[in-house]
Amino acid sequence: MESVHAARPEVYVSAEEVERRTIRRGALVSCNNAFIDCRTPGSDKKENYALIGSGVSQNDGQLINLQEDHGYNIGAAAMPNGVTNSLHMHFTAEVFFNFRGEWLFRWGRGGQEGEYLSHEGDIVTVPTWIFRGFTNAGQDDGWLFTALGQANTGGIIWGPSVLQEAEGHGLYLTADNRLIDTVAGDEIPEDVDLIRPLPQDIIDEMRTYTSEQMRRRVVTAADRQWSTAPFLCSLLPGGGAELAPVIGYGMAEDRNVEPPVANPHSFNVAWLRAHVGEGMLEHWHGETQVLIVRTGRWRVTLNLGDQAETVVLEPHDTFSVPVGSWRRFEVVEASDDEERYAEMVVVNGGDGRVRLHWDREVWQQVADKGLSRDADGYVAPAFLLAHAVEDD
Repeated sequence: MESVHAARPEVYVSAEEVERRTIRRGALVSCNNAFIDCRTPGSDKKENYALIGSGVSQNDGQLINLQEDHGYNIGAAAMPNGVTNSLHMHFTAEVFFNFRGEWLFRWGRGGQEGEYLSHEGDIVTVPTWIFRGFTNAGQDDGWLFTALGQANTGGIIWGPSVLQEAEGHGLYLTADNRLIDTVAGDEIPEDVDLIRPLPQDIIDEMRTYTSEQMRRRVVTAADRQWSTAPFLCSLLPGGGAELAPVIGYGMAEDRNVEPPVANPHSFNVAWLRAHVGEGMLEHWHGETQVLIVRTGRWRVTLNLGDQAETVVLEPHDTFSVPVGSWRRFEVVEASDDEERYAEMVVVNGGDGRVRLHWDREVWQQVADKGLSRDADGYVAPAFLLAHAVEDD
């Protein structure tokens, strides 16, 4: 049984810091010429958003809402029906959170190895080192949040036809990731090489993914496996959030939780949902954390006690929780469907498990219910742990 409580971290989050880390949907500013295909017919109406980190934008003028190293990047993409994001490749993880609409993803050499039609509520993680692209196949106001692995993603590699067509519209890409727009008056630099299409023999050696393999990297709303008691606080009033892991083991304290996708991403992802008045009680952890609300309204409380600062997050709002800060999540308004849940995506930094540290009052209430955590950090009956014998 755990007998030593983690000391309260000396992290105070001011009201100004809470505001700085709150990214409202209405505060997002798109960059419509973030990439080299911004003039290519059929790809020229894309909206690219950089919420946390610059992602892979090739435009120095891209607005970044929160420019702070999280170990990963959070962005968003939107475009009208029929508009396509051209074939490209990443060196690090790329994950799509489908918050609205239908999106047709394609991948592989020439984008011809497979397709997947994504629906609202899906999370799609595309393997590294394969070409991918996507098209808005639904309504004009479709919306994707995105996560890219690592603080420095290593840039982007475009399909050969994308680069060739861009040159016809006066756009070039330099080896140091600068977008040169000769139509706007930019001059092609003489001291830096231009990016040229990959040789075909290199493309032929790239990894391949079948539709069946890719489907295993998609977690739909129907695929989610909800843990109804994922945390130490789960049986306490106000602590009744449920967790459905998507990528990595993350912060689950339920030993039965297994994520559908477990390969390294530099971050882990899970769905969190709760009814009104429920959520997660006072805790902290040592990783970066980003909350993205899909439905309902969530109150996030930081610092706790007399120094508490709160913010209420609306659908499509994003919040970056400071590392090591005390936090509490509570649903204040649920969706109108019959289940009456509010839900959000939780992204935590790192590929390993995230160890949660609970407030003393939480521990005391849990002890009264005969519960504790075992040596591996999972919730367990206290009486059983009392019978364990220390190793020699």
